Amino acid sequence: MKPYKLIPILGTILLLFVQSLHAQDLKTTPVFSLDEMWKIAEMNNRQLKLSDLNLQQSNLEVLEAKDRLLPELSIGGDLKANSKFLIYDNGLFSSPQDVPVKGYGYRVGYNLNFTIFNGGKDKRNIKMKEEGETRSQYEVDMQRHGIKYNVADAYLGLYKFLNFRDFLAAEIAAEKKQLLLIESLHKNGIVLKSDVLRTSVKLSQLELSLSGIEKKIDITKQRLNILMGRDNKEEFDITYKSGFEMDANTDTSYADYVNIALHQSPEYKMVTSDLRLSEMNIRQIKATLLPKIAVYSNYDYTYPQISFYPYSNDLWGFGQTGIKMQFSIDNLYKSKHAIARAQVVNDQAREMINIKKDEISIRVKEAFLQQQQAWESVKMAKENIIKTTETVRVIRSSYLNQESLLTDLLEAENALLEAKFNLTTAHTNLKRTHIQLLTIVGML
Repeated sequence: MKPYKLIPILGTILLLFVQSLHAQDLKTTPVFSLDEMWKIAEMNNRQLKLSDLNLQQSNLEVLEAKDRLLPELSIGGDLKANSKFLIYDNGLFSSPQDVPVKGYGYRVGYNLNFTIFNGGKDKRNIKMKEEGETRSQYEVDMQRHGIKYNVADAYLGLYKFLNFRDFLAAEIAAEKKQLLLIESLHKNGIVLKSDVLRTSVKLSQLELSLSGIEKKIDITKQRLNILMGRDNKEEFDITYKSGFEMDANTDTSYADYVNIALHQSPEYKMVTSDLRLSEMNIRQIKATLLPKIAVYSNYDYTYPQISFYPYSNDLWGFGQTGIKMQFSIDNLYKSKHAIARAQVVNDQAREMINIKKDEISIRVKEAFLQQQQAWESVKMAKENIIKTTETVRVIRSSYLNQESLLTDLLEAENALLEAKFNLTTAHTNLKRTHIQLLTIVGML
């Protein structure tokens, strides 16, 4: 093949290669912030979807209770075969009179029943279902806060591990350079062979630690994917090198947080909802002591007419409209224990409110103090970074001048690496304790 004929073919191959590279660039790994993960989790988390379905069920129960206020209306009929119509006008053992009726019959008609008073049970039942729907909403809110906290906890764990990985990678790179320097000094007879071995051992330990961190990163990413409702093998990254904003509000006091919790905490709202439900349940049981009044109407076409004398083989239409009252006398003594039991449930709900109030106060206190402790840890970790950095600089210089031992240098380097770990851990703990506090008081 002539060279000039190869030019179009090579051009086509090059174009396809460039398009392939461009397609790979378009498939970039998404980078999520914590707020973006929260939004994705709120839309796709499976636990939240289940909670939303429970809320939909509560809403339908309210509509179902309202349907019971509508009148009961039914239509019906029957088709039957009639036996002989015998009348024993002179006693059972006398010869009966055979009344001629058709050998078959049918009936068709309607029945209407509308309750106008039953002690308010139907309307109260609607209110109880509405209160149940409100409680389900509180459960959804509590579930959402819990999922958001779990996402934040995993996110901060990933943030910490990614920083640890960078610290270890940088430390490994620096240690490799230092190993080359020490090997060179050993060849020149300046340092002992043991210094080379100690540095090699430290390098191996750092590489092993890095391998462990990589595995923790993989597990944490899988957990975040599950919390966000994504496939657990999908790739993503987070922005961690620039840090995150420390938005802990130090101006809010412990008493302020407790006050907020007693107004916004879904857990506290749930126990107050239980109290309202128990109070309505007492009134519902007492309503059984009141009469039930209803309007009714019915009309039937019957063939043949064999209900009233004189009988007839003609089509017969008959109906009734009126008001009926029913009063269950047995409820006067049967409801006594039911009311007492409902009252006990009500007393339990009142005590549960006090218990939950104390529980929330303790949890807020713990989270509030943990947040203050995290602030102090951040300040101390920053000071330790400055001190250990200067210590490493001084000892490294003295080691190269044969004025200190390698063990002193390695200990100082380990202390600096640990100080970096501690500062990152302190930052994540500060963020975590603040989010935990917001979760408890219902502000997340």
